[in-house]
Amino acid sequence: MKNLNDEQLVLLYSKGNNEAFDILLQRHQSRLFSYIDFIVHNQELSEDIFQETFVKAIVTIKNGRYTDNGKFGAWLTRIAHNLIIDFFRQEKNSKNISNDDCDFDLLNNKELCEQTIEENWIGEQIESDIRKLVHYLPDNQKEVIVMRYYKDMSFKEIADATNVSINTALGRMRYAIMNLRRMADKYDISLTF
Repeated sequence: MKNLNDEQLVLLYSKGNNEAFDILLQRHQSRLFSYIDFIVHNQELSEDIFQETFVKAIVTIKNGRYTDNGKFGAWLTRIAHNLIIDFFRQEKNSKNISNDDCDFDLLNNKELCEQTIEENWIGEQIESDIRKLVHYLPDNQKEVIVMRYYKDMSFKEIADATNVSINTALGRMRYAIMNLRRMADKYDISLTF
């Protein structure tokens, strides 16, 4: 059974073969846990997210909602990635501070905030300018930029999705960034604060 590919094992597991899932777990646990721990930097939290990832995978497969796309490992990583984002989002939202009891504006104080309101506006303007410039890139470069920065795909996933080698995907990204810088210089658009 260990010679079966991931999708065959998922199919067997969906039909009630628990040994198939054990093989999937053994096959992906090391890489997935390393990915989670690399981002989270907390052993206990990494273990929780790792377990929750596989619980979500089990529920999705058992409910017949898993779509076979030949990328089971990438699918697991995406689940883990979303759980990590959810955790950090909840953590950030739980650190609320009231501005009512202060003589100065906590929400626009550079020492107490990640960005002031002005910096936030500038950041939004830079992002808007970059999105406009991306539209002028050649299609293959635009595609890599969108997949990498807006869809948060790895270069391996981009290479698979576009049927090119990883080196070609990296090359397209390099040329896209060079072209964005060239256009920004030409039109005097600042891409930094």
